[in-house]
Amino acid sequence: MKTILVAGGAGYIGSHMVALLVEKGYDVVVADNLCTGHKEAVKGAELCVGDVRDRAFLDKVFTEHRIDGVINFAAFSLVGESVTNPLKYYGNNVAGSQSMLETMVQHGVDKIVFSSTAATYGEPEKQPIEETDRTEPTNPYGASKLAIEGMLKWCSQAYGIKYAALRYFNAAGSNTDVGIGEDHHPESHLIPIVLQVALGKRDHVGIFGEDYPTPDGTCVRDYIHVRDLANAHLLALQYLDKGGESGPFNLGSGDGYSVKEIIETARKVTGHPIPAVVEPRRAGDPSVLIAANRKAAEKLGWKPERGLEEIISDAWTWHKGHPEPTMWPSAWRSVR
Repeated sequence: MKTILVAGGAGYIGSHMVALLVEKGYDVVVADNLCTGHKEAVKGAELCVGDVRDRAFLDKVFTEHRIDGVINFAAFSLVGESVTNPLKYYGNNVAGSQSMLETMVQHGVDKIVFSSTAATYGEPEKQPIEETDRTEPTNPYGASKLAIEGMLKWCSQAYGIKYAALRYFNAAGSNTDVGIGEDHHPESHLIPIVLQVALGKRDHVGIFGEDYPTPDGTCVRDYIHVRDLANAHLLALQYLDKGGESGPFNLGSGDGYSVKEIIETARKVTGHPIPAVVEPRRAGDPSVLIAANRKAAEKLGWKPERGLEEIISDAWTWHKGHPEPTMWPSAWRSVR
């Protein structure tokens, strides 16, 4: 494989994927409508501006470039918004993936790495979570991703398309080498919020509940560096190219960190006090979410290389250099 199409490559995780592919010598084409990404995040690749739901646009991209494989990040990803506007999420996420798969079939492209999510599991039955565990999403965002996984499965049987559905846990960090990082508007992810407090852009960080059945009473999550995520996508693409079996893969560190541990690590990294205020629980927050990543290790040869302190340190480096949201006027796409 030489030419890779990255759909949603102007977003947070997508732009890190593009940077890695360019570093490894691939020819990269990005398809993005820029509604939640930013063109300046695309480093060293050709950007084709358009919507993946538009078959004519995709057909033009595939016709003008000899695409060997696809990595699909294109999706809306705000869980709360998906609950209040589910048709937006089905109409964009599912329809966009259908359009991409139809175009792949038309042009004879048979490999795709799909950006899925741990939200496909819903409320987990056990920890750590394995790929074979029950999938019962508790929001339309997770349901739309699970629907796409089903579509990939049937397209694999019908058309011979090989796929890897990568179920992310909590992505964080930045690529300090090329100057890209995480910035959402509005911001809803813990690590950027904590760093905004350190920068003086917020008075405090809210801790939503401290009476969970965890060691310190706050929710525990599995954090993974965005550069480790990007590397997993590349390994998945190479795995499929070698004839690997299609299916889902968890991408997480296998370790859990509480909200209080995140805040304390950020205090250490930044040297700022970072005030925290305990607030009421949020509905639907599971106590613990941790990935079992053995399948990705065994099948893809992947393991995360960067720990929590490096995740926060890299994120801090980026946020210090981009203190004002006006520097990145469009929201980054991020998958939870």
